[in-house]
Amino acid sequence: MTHRAAGPAAEPVTCEVVIVGGGPVGMLLAHELALQGVPPLVLEKLPTPSGVSKAGTLHARTVESLHRRGLREAVQPRPARGGQPSVPFHFAAMFDLDFAEVSGEGPVMVGSPQAYAEQVFAERAAALGARIVRGAECTGIEQEEDRVTVEVRDTSGAHHEVTTHWVVACDGVRSAVRRSAGIPFTGTPATVSALMGEVRLLDPWNAPTGWQRTPRGWTLVWLNPAGHSRVCTYDFRGPEQDRQAEVTFEELRAETERIAGHAVPMAEPRDLTRFSDAALQAERYRRGRVLVAGDAAHAHFPMGGQGLNTGLQDALNLGWKLAAEAQGWAPPGLLETYHTERHPAGARVLHNVRAQVALMNPQVLTTSLRELFREMMHLPQVNRFLSGMISATDTRYDVGVPGDRLAGAFAPDLPLDTAKGPTSLAALMTDGRPLLLHSAEAAEVLKGWTDRVRVVEVHAKGPAPLPAPALLIRPDGYVLWSDPGGAERVPTLTAVAEAWFGTPA
Repeated sequence: MTHRAAGPAAEPVTCEVVIVGGGPVGMLLAHELALQGVPPLVLEKLPTPSGVSKAGTLHARTVESLHRRGLREAVQPRPARGGQPSVPFHFAAMFDLDFAEVSGEGPVMVGSPQAYAEQVFAERAAALGARIVRGAECTGIEQEEDRVTVEVRDTSGAHHEVTTHWVVACDGVRSAVRRSAGIPFTGTPATVSALMGEVRLLDPWNAPTGWQRTPRGWTLVWLNPAGHSRVCTYDFRGPEQDRQAEVTFEELRAETERIAGHAVPMAEPRDLTRFSDAALQAERYRRGRVLVAGDAAHAHFPMGGQGLNTGLQDALNLGWKLAAEAQGWAPPGLLETYHTERHPAGARVLHNVRAQVALMNPQVLTTSLRELFREMMHLPQVNRFLSGMISATDTRYDVGVPGDRLAGAFAPDLPLDTAKGPTSLAALMTDGRPLLLHSAEAAEVLKGWTDRVRVVEVHAKGPAPLPAPALLIRPDGYVLWSDPGGAERVPTLTAVAEAWFGTPA
């Protein structure tokens, strides 16, 4: 895949959607929009991908969602293990959670380095018509009633403008788009100073590998005896006064040795950076024609890969709604549900990460709290609660259908029989269209929406039945309506279709 660099040859273009930021969230959103027939323009300031992966774990809800796009296997550098009797995971670096039961349809976690997933999403988006321009940095925006002008600076320093109807900020914590749009980014300030970098450990077998807590803080080392190891340090004495100060090799080495309490010989540093536990969130995920997603919408201490997963779920939630708006069939208020659904999800992540940081304090009083918390994590109900929260499998949206036991829940993948042969729910969703699964007459009700909704008559294959005689499912996999039986079926289904998919053709 080739990417055309910005410059004098890259004339300003007018397009429906501009995505600022070509990380994994921006690239997945580009895929989702292009899949819906709205190929966007992606502006990424890096001339070439960095190849750096700050996160590498995809949790169950993300894995399930990517499976519904045919992407689950594509994002895995190596095959994932499924059906394991136990899948240990951590809360505040206490590996007492078991994720084995959070999903019943495949691997509950997938190892996918961030840079690898980003490349997969970019290639799929480009194949669907998305235009990716690298070496193009957004320096600001000007929003008008019916359009947004994006100011772009290329690698030579030259400036040009792109006019679009919609802009999505996927440009990270320091988002130029979010600032320019005047969206407040608020929360709690930093209390921890953290460093990260990759180094060659000269005595790897005596390095403090894994998560190590001492009275002076934490070290976290992903050991690679034959190459570069990633080293992190967490200093709970307070935040760095100069957050923008360049990290030196000597600073990382000295801090690692101070916390570990012994020498940790290292050499050949690269990709040194600093971060903190500041927990911040955009107060609104939309302002006019500007939306925010991923780190531009929420930022927190990197615990358990939740930031990446939350951002990818932002993209899956937003893509089809923004495409509907761009194509002119979105009902009033559809795009606003992006904020009402995803802002609480982001806030909940910030909440649990703050709790984890508190439990990681190296003081002796916190040690007793950790021991008590660890015991509680072995209670089945506590394990279910925390596992569902971290993996996002407990996500359920209010879709405005009270009394429907399935509305707002994620539709389970099941083997199905259709007139065209055997298939599965996930396989029926790879085209990104809303889906009505039915066993009889429900299709007649939605005949006015068949330009937007895929209607498939199915029967469950094998012992697992459909959870209801009919299901209306959004493109992101969440149920909007299930067949309750009886005379209420037609008016209820019609009202739900109008509320989410607009007026019938």
